[in-house]
Amino acid sequence: MKKICIAGSLHWDILVNTNNIPKKDETVKGSKVNYLFGGKGGNQALSANRYGSNTYFIGRVGKDNFGKKILNTLKKSTIDIKQLQIGTEKSGMSVAVVDKKGNYSATIVSGANLNIDCKKIIIKKDTGILLLQNEIPEKINLIAAKKAKEQNCEVWINAAPARKITQELLELTDIIIMNKVEAEFYKKTIFKNKLYKITKIITLGSKGLKAEFSNGLHKKIRAFKVKVISTHGAGDAFIGAMASYRLKGNNIISCLNYGQAAAALHISSKIRHRDKITEKDILDLIIKNKK
Repeated sequence: MKKICIAGSLHWDILVNTNNIPKKDETVKGSKVNYLFGGKGGNQALSANRYGSNTYFIGRVGKDNFGKKILNTLKKSTIDIKQLQIGTEKSGMSVAVVDKKGNYSATIVSGANLNIDCKKIIIKKDTGILLLQNEIPEKINLIAAKKAKEQNCEVWINAAPARKITQELLELTDIIIMNKVEAEFYKKTIFKNKLYKITKIITLGSKGLKAEFSNGLHKKIRAFKVKVISTHGAGDAFIGAMASYRLKGNNIISCLNYGQAAAALHISSKIRHRDKITEKDILDLIIKNKK
């Protein structure tokens, strides 16, 4: 089985629980705080690795305490981190607030993620998918994508957070994944330009997802009904699981369904139990849903 490369962000997350997410100028009382490994790149790498992919990571952290915590988490996995750069900057971090319904809002401070040395990026010959996100600079994504295409590797972009993506990068992209807010941002560019032969996947939370394939066909897939504890990190769980399943030779529809099941288990599990979710758990949920 080919490898998956994730080039992306690493954060140390501060996650605060409260009854209601505060409005402008409002202070609310929190009920709990968790300190978690994060960053879209890091979370997607852990997800892909957890579900059986041979995964390697390209990114950057600082030498500070947050960087040490991030590094220790990655070392506990089987992810190849030989291309993890360590600089003198502050490591990336984020603060997220989660309400009693599991909804959340977050702010990221990118730090070292902005300074990944492009000259050190190596895409291995046996790589099947390069997975990118918008939490690192466009220049880094573009260089990694060019190197991936030299190895006949698929390029997937999680277009989050929403920002302008250059035509040059879009022309190298096979699959682009976004939520409904991000899709609204891109509707006048990516969706209207028929020159881009990209499969577009839009996640819709409890309403499932819709996909527009490069051949023009459309598909909707329903979400799995679960009791939500927190939606924080659901998109990353979905993408990592989907990519992992794709590398095992499964068709894209099966991969979308697999990713949806992984995300459903993620949002309905307590934080401390999420890294215990297995491929068997995902397949069992899919089978149960068919009955």
